[in-house]
Amino acid sequence: MTLVQLRHLIALAESGSFTQSAEALCITQPALSRSVQALERELGQPLFDRTGRRSELTAFGREVVQRARQLVFEADELVASGRQMSAGQAGAVRLGLGSGPSAILSTPLLRTVATRHPGLRLDIVRGPIEHLLQALRERQLDALVIDARSLPPAADLRVTAVTELRGAFLCRPDHPLTRWKRALRFAALQQYPIASTPLSDEVARVLVERYGRAAHPASCVTLRCEDIPALVEVARDSDTVLLAIRAAAPDFVELPLQPALDFTARFAVVTLAGRTEAPAMPLVRKLVQEYLHD
Repeated sequence: MTLVQLRHLIALAESGSFTQSAEALCITQPALSRSVQALERELGQPLFDRTGRRSELTAFGREVVQRARQLVFEADELVASGRQMSAGQAGAVRLGLGSGPSAILSTPLLRTVATRHPGLRLDIVRGPIEHLLQALRERQLDALVIDARSLPPAADLRVTAVTELRGAFLCRPDHPLTRWKRALRFAALQQYPIASTPLSDEVARVLVERYGRAAHPASCVTLRCEDIPALVEVARDSDTVLLAIRAAAPDFVELPLQPALDFTARFAVVTLAGRTEAPAMPLVRKLVQEYLHD
């Protein structure tokens, strides 16, 4: 039994004529007859009584047609759902965001889905990279957007680069350091609290190379939190210096250190290798590319 046979059955039941049904289905009348006869053989009972030029449903045929309509409807709904999911109009995506991407993407992604794709369910999870990776491997998440430099090499992960964002030391516009007349050295920053998210070994290495051992995050960072927006608010209301991607606080002043920090975070979309992605992932990738920039 196939959906094609069920569609043939329904068409014949509605018209009562093999000739009209075959024409509507764009097949030959003998092909339609063979299809219905094959279905009758499989079901073990006649579905139609042939009375002259008309074909009338038997009692059993009426029951079969009723159920066939439901099956065909469900099949058509499945096809429509697949198309809607591919277009980002339905389905679900569970997305894990690292601290940097979360600060930039969370609000735009949620707003865009709410206004342009209300049929799509988007779940955003934030947290440490190791926790997000575990959730991805346990299939509790569909994809991650994280700093690729913080990602340990793994054969089971598919990493697709998205963009690089500049890192910087930032402060509020009226911070005392904005009035500094001489070349700004790292020692000047250490007069104030320094806030950041947990930093990768790569960032720690760059800081030490540029500014010496005192610049290692374990020594210089006094306020550490996964939530960049919270750190931004603290820096906005105090003399705290924020070490973060520049785009996390666009209204802040970037402190021009000597030597320059000259470092970028390399963000990527991470999924499980060999696993079929959620149908709406192409849309999510497009939105991430659209919003994740300096």
